[in-house]
Parts: sequence; C-alpha cells; structure tokens
Amino acid sequence: MPAATTESNEVSQKSPFAGCAILIAAVAVMLFLIIFSVTVLFRQYNEIAKFTAEEPEPLAIENLENRESELNALAEKLEAFRQSVTDGETAALELNADEINLAIAAYEPFKDLRGTFRVSEITPEALRAKISFQLNGKPRLAKEGETGWMASDPRYLNATMITVPGLLQKEVILQIRHILVEGAEVAPQFEEQMSPYRIAERYIGTEGIGTVMEQLTTVELDEGVIRFVKTKGEVPADTVTNEQVDVASKRFFTFFGIAACIFLLFAGTVIFVSLHLKKSRDVGVSES
Repeated sequence: MPAATTESNEVSQKSPFAGCAILIAAVAVMLFLIIFSVTVLFRQYNEIAKFTAEEPEPLAIENLENRESELNALAEKLEAFRQSVTDGETAALELNADEINLAIAAYEPFKDLRGTFRVSEITPEALRAKISFQLNGKPRLAKEGETGWMASDPRYLNATMITVPGLLQKEVILQIRHILVEGAEVAPQFEEQMSPYRIAERYIGTEGIGTVMEQLTTVELDEGVIRFVKTKGEVPADTVTNEQVDVASKRFFTFFGIAACIFLLFAGTVIFVSLHLKKSRDVGVSES
C-alpha cells in the first residue's frame, strides 16, 4: 500500500495540469478579452464604413463681403446679451440659421466649424444642420513616411444631423435625434454613441463665450430661432441626465460583461471537469 501511495503522489506531482489550472484560466481569459475587443472594434469600423465616405463634402461658408450692416447688427445683439448676463440680469438671445452661419464665418472662436457644420433649418421641434465630420478609419500598418507603426485612413460623415439643444454641466450640447446620410442608413448605436454632441466643449472655461455659457439657464427652440436664456436668480441646471449620456457605453459594457461571464463559465467548467478526471485517475492509481 505505501508503494501505491508513493506512486499516486508522483503522478500528481508530474501532472502538468494540476499546478497550472489557474494560470491557464488567466491566460485564456486574457486572450478572450483581447480577441473580443479587437473583433468588436473592427466590426464597428466596418459598420461605420457603410455610411461614411473616403472624401469630405465641404460645406458652404457665408460670404462676408458687403455685409457690414448685418455683421454690426449681430455684434450689437451678442454684446448686449453678454453684458446683461455679466450684470446678472435676465436676458435672452435669439439667433436664426443665417445669423449662426454668419457668426461661424466671422468670428475666430468658431473657425473649427467652418466647412464642417452649417445650420440649415430651425423649428420648434429640432435644429437641422449639415455636417462633414472627420472620423478615425480602420487601423492599419503604417505606410512609408508615416510616424509610428499603426495608422488609419480617415472616413468622413457627410450628413444631415437632426438635433435638440440642451445644457449639460454648464455646457451647450446637441442631443442627436437622427443622422441622415443619402443612400445609407446610420446605425442607431452610432447615433447613441455620438449623442450628446458636445459642440461647445472647446469654449468651457474661456473668457467671453465660456463665461456666458456657464450662466445659461435655458436653451430652447422656436419657429426659426434658437433661444439662449439667462434668468436672474435661477441656478443653471442640466437638461440632459448622465444616464442619457452613458446609454450607449452602458449597452456595450453590459454585452461585454455577459460575454465575459459566459466565457468564464465555460473555462471554469473545463477546469472543473479536468480536475475531476485527474482526481479519479489519482484514486484509481492509489487503489491499484
């Protein structure tokens, strides 16, 4: 009998699986997470490629020639609103589509929007804007002359964006209702991921636009205009919840978590069965 016990211990010590079960499981999980992430990433890029283009469609920029009277009227309207807000008074600023597009063309802080964002229509229900946004394309190995070892070819979202303005943490944002691309359908998941579109993020904390924006209490739509309101004595409040902002990311992590749990259950079952079979072999050896 002692000889059998010694033989059993030797079999257990020589078993490559017994001491490496946890390591194997950890490596398997790591490989799964890497493969899953890469697969999801490339599937996402393939879906985006269906409604984006290889080249941009630059949008018209307002011509400023011989428009001094319009520019002066716009400047006076903006300055009057800024001064009232600075003084803590109740004030409202109404801008129509032409005035917004004129401001984009005339004022330096809006230069990044030139050729990529143009308001086409404002109704009480939505603000419609033409866009030509550059997006990151599918990753690839860098070509000669490119820096790094990974690069990508940009894609362009040439579309009409239907939005509703709102406030989020003292910032004007656009809640996206739909993105329309001629001849293609935009995935709802992409619309959710892109919304809210933080069109005014660049102005946070800056003098002028940033100072006025953080004091706004309401941003609303009316027939032909968007209205920015500062109400005296009213504390600015968000009109978009964090849950609305995180809806797309929550869906991804839920799916990711379910997939990971299923894989872990499978890996745990394999390990359990393997250890059970090993134990049975060890018992058989010890009894012999």
